[in-house]
Amino acid sequence: MFNRKPVVVALLAFGLFSCRSVEKLTGSNPIIDTQGVNMARYEADLADCQNVADQVQLGRQATVGAVAGAAIGGVFGAVIGDSDTAQRGAGVGAVGGGARGAGRGLQERERVIKRCLMGRGYRVLN
Repeated sequence: MFNRKPVVVALLAFGLFSCRSVEKLTGSNPIIDTQGVNMARYEADLADCQNVADQVQLGRQATVGAVAGAAIGGVFGAVIGDSDTAQRGAGVGAVGGGARGAGRGLQERERVIKRCLMGRGYRVLN
């Protein structure tokens, strides 16, 4: 029987991470030293850097993690039990792998934004 959990996790991750501004969802905007900073210019630069960071494929990383997790969980479940255990293991692995993949993607996106801002002369504090 086909296990739909990895597919559902992948679709949810893709839907979540295809939102225009992940930072608004996660509250992970960089913290900068605002002394002497034109905030209107900063907001424009931040938007530009977020557009650059859109190249980080969050949905894809979550999907790859979910698929890898499902495979590992399925194999582990098959080794320690029967086909039902393998299916449950695949489901648990998909969720965990998807979360890890999404987390790595978010960290990479955050690094891209911070490096972009530093390249534009801002003092990023976090």
